[in-house]
Amino acid sequence: MTDQPMTSSDDPAEAPLDGAPRLNTPDAPAERPTWPSVWKGLRKRCPNCGNGPLLRGYLKVRDHCPVCREPLHHHRADDGPAYLTILLVGHAMAPALHIGFVVWRPEPLILLTVLGTGATALTLFLLPRLKGAIIAFQWARRMHGFSQTETT
Repeated sequence: MTDQPMTSSDDPAEAPLDGAPRLNTPDAPAERPTWPSVWKGLRKRCPNCGNGPLLRGYLKVRDHCPVCREPLHHHRADDGPAYLTILLVGHAMAPALHIGFVVWRPEPLILLTVLGTGATALTLFLLPRLKGAIIAFQWARRMHGFSQTETT
């Protein structure tokens, strides 16, 4: 055992777990800004260039961006977009149900029809956008294999 203080490069706790280069070294990859990337994902655009479409269909993610060729197949969005959609739609529809019932006292079938249509429309609108945002967040933070791709 030596009496020399341990430097930050000797500290095993600071070593990257995935083998990626440290961010403070000259060979580290360029930083990816999180919020601009998430905003591009919310618009269903490539998180790298912002021009190419992120989705091939309603929820199917492209393997790579057709404009900048950035690989996108690494994403692991899984159930995250669905949970966020349920959270947001539920928090929007609960006050709407309360206010609509207290103010207008509509027939239950009319209230169900109006709020059911609104919840369905809001869900269909939010789901692909939240999926794009989650994928863009993963890309910006170099999660799930996005760390091994280099952008130009």
